[in-house]
Amino acid sequence: MMTLDEYNTFCAALPATTHVVQWGGAHVWKVGGKVFAIAGGSGDASRPCVTFKVTPLAFDILSEQPGARPAPYLASRGMKWIQRVSDEAIDDAALSDYLAESHRLVAAGLTRKARIALNLEGSAASAGR
Repeated sequence: MMTLDEYNTFCAALPATTHVVQWGGAHVWKVGGKVFAIAGGSGDASRPCVTFKVTPLAFDILSEQPGARPAPYLASRGMKWIQRVSDEAIDDAALSDYLAESHRLVAAGLTRKARIALNLEGSAASAGR
């Protein structure tokens, strides 16, 4: 399962990201000041649970998979966020893909002015692939 260092390294490589440790020690990654990934909350701090934003279809599918669940707090408020608690259904390669997609979804929700300021306009982050 992805370690905290691997998670932080991956998220740091995505464009225009910032990192903060908040909410009781969770490693929170943001783009344009908006959260796209959260790691923490597991018994083993070196291999944390990872929470990320997904599309409505991915939410419906992943919610039913072993090792994944609707993210506590976020999903209960109607948001489409999944928390990976083990790598049963979401291996590290898939998790990396979901983190990149979460970054893209959140970046796409920023204003055009914000995307331009962050050099995201015209990139894969805003292209809507």
